[in-house]
Amino acid sequence: MNTTKPELTAKNLAILNDQLGAEALLVHKFAQASQTVQDPAVSSQLSSISELHRKHYDTLLNYLNSHQ
Repeated sequence: MNTTKPELTAKNLAILNDQLGAEALLVHKFAQASQTVQDPAVSSQLSSISELHRKHYDTLLNYLNSHQ
């Protein structure tokens, strides 16, 4: 049984790079928005969305790191 992970192609690496950038941007934008709104409920919701995108980013990064 072969347990080595397949290498990522250049296309897959480019896709991962683009998605990591998009998730990082969303983390930043939602975190920034949560600090600028006055309504605490909206701020909390925006912070939660930012954290969700942080988890997406971390998942993608862990996947990328597992294939090195």
